Amino acid sequence: MGAEITEEGTFREVQKAKTISEAEQRASRLKHKLESRSIHNKIFEYCKAELLVENYFHSVFEATKSIADRLRKMTGLYADGNALVEITFSTTNPLIKINNLITETDRSEHIGLCNLIKGIFGLIRNPTAHQPKIKFEITEEEALDILNTISFIHKRLDKVL
Repeated sequence: MGAEITEEGTFREVQKAKTISEAEQRASRLKHKLESRSIHNKIFEYCKAELLVENYFHSVFEATKSIADRLRKMTGLYADGNALVEITFSTTNPLIKINNLITETDRSEHIGLCNLIKGIFGLIRNPTAHQPKIKFEITEEEALDILNTISFIHKRLDKVL
């Protein structure tokens, strides 16, 4: 048996998918929910297999890794985690700029994106990398929220100078 979240936000017991087409139908439902949120295509690129089987734990893990992978591709750096983000978004010599860094508001926005990415790494990527799945349960609704936040980060990276 498995579980799913109803439209009302409550859990109900359901049979696990027995066929590929049944799993695809369920994944299609999740994909539709993600598409209705205008999720960035990088989410689907990095998490397609995990989304197909509604594996929320690994979906959000792969999505968080997509941010680091993208930053490495954009900067040519080999660093990881906070070091990658801090070097990339340095305010003195940034490798990626989301604005001209002229005003205090510009700097605040730039630092804010840096902090948001570091927050996602600390809150989601690190626990999913170091804890067993049974100790870090993620519901469909939580996965949608996390994936939406990661999508926002990718959309901001689309607009860098």
